[in-house]
Amino acid sequence: MQSKKLSRREREKLRQRQEILASAIELFSEKGYHNVSMHEIAEKAEFAIGTLYKFFKNKEDLYKALILGQAEKFHDALTKAIEEPDDEIEKLRNYVRAKGAVFRANVSIVRLYFAETGGASFNVMAGLDSEIRKRYGRFLQTLGSIFESGIKRKRFKKIADPYHLAVALNSLTNAFLFLWLEAPDRHPYPENPDTILDILFKGLVGP
Repeated sequence: MQSKKLSRREREKLRQRQEILASAIELFSEKGYHNVSMHEIAEKAEFAIGTLYKFFKNKEDLYKALILGQAEKFHDALTKAIEEPDDEIEKLRNYVRAKGAVFRANVSIVRLYFAETGGASFNVMAGLDSEIRKRYGRFLQTLGSIFESGIKRKRFKKIADPYHLAVALNSLTNAFLFLWLEAPDRHPYPENPDTILDILFKGLVGP
């Protein structure tokens, strides 16, 4: 079944919304959420202020749409990466590669999100974090199912609960990405996914 083709008016509205969000990302990344007004976003996007309020109730609503939209894009890219190959190890390699690629392609929004959530109390983030946590929790279950499948097929030893292995791999990739964000030249994200995976696959203790 083909999806309904957007009308010219709908395409124009979508374009306007995307331009507003793109301008907001630039301003929030440069100045921080609290130091940017809706008027500045409108000026940057070259729209009348009333146009912004056709799409968003206020700045919090705009910010929430911005972060949730990016979270959905991240989730879709990572889910696609682990669904493609049949082999469990290749699925995990794809996950590590895709996560690095998604972060590198969206570094402004990633920096913004962690700068704001790592700071003082920020009311809009309460509900936002809840929605993102639910979405990412579902993804971790999917990632855990790869370990579960690998254990059943004797590709992996059962050294821990599959979900905990997914959490461990997620944490490892995050650690490498945070290092890269802080010092990209000194700590580049590994091109070879096995650099990260071998920490799980080989461990520290010798035979």
